[in-house]
Amino acid sequence: MSSRTSPTGQPITIRRAVARDAKRLTRLVRGSGAYQGKYAAAVAGYRVGPDYIEAHRVFVAVGADQHGDRVLGFYSLVLAPPELDLLFVADAVQGRGIGRLLVAHMQSEARAAGIDRIKVVSHLPAEDFYHRVGAVRTGTAFANPPAVPWDRPAFEFRIPPG
Repeated sequence: MSSRTSPTGQPITIRRAVARDAKRLTRLVRGSGAYQGKYAAAVAGYRVGPDYIEAHRVFVAVGADQHGDRVLGFYSLVLAPPELDLLFVADAVQGRGIGRLLVAHMQSEARAAGIDRIKVVSHLPAEDFYHRVGAVRTGTAFANPPAVPWDRPAFEFRIPPG
């Protein structure tokens, strides 16, 4: 677990996800503003289950509020083959540095695991974000209807040794 402060001064903790986080993470994915309109079908039945959390390195960014820990975002790092499988930030806190904190944490986890490159296939609306946080465009992941009927940009994070 690591604690940081967001650019807004709010204390943020990044911790390993646990089974009881599954419903909140699923709600975050399904409710994402980036998956509205023509993209809605891609996440309509999506589920981040306890089995997924157990099988992968899933980390959650939480901030304290009057109700306890508020999920601000999360990511999932798959080690073999190395891939950033999921990265979501709650709509209400986008633009406040949460995604950047999650990417930095992911890079640290990858480095600790001896990984030097992480692949990510981006959702179209997130393409600019990945450019801003240092991912390098490597190509295009072509449409795979009916699940994903549009082409998506492919990126790679290069992880320098620590």
